Amino acid sequence: MPQMAPLMWTLLFLFFITILIVFISMNFFLKNYFPKIKNFMKKKQLSNWKW
Repeated sequence: MPQMAPLMWTLLFLFFITILIVFISMNFFLKNYFPKIKNFMKKKQLSNWKW
């Protein structure tokens, strides 16, 4: 059906945009928060070792 083609392309386009946004946000999250979490975990481990 020719009428279905534009809808399919739109859905594909939206799908790819969603993946791109998720990928960028995950990258941003990992860059900004992952080191903080790692440091926090290290501090936790150090305090556990002290005890």
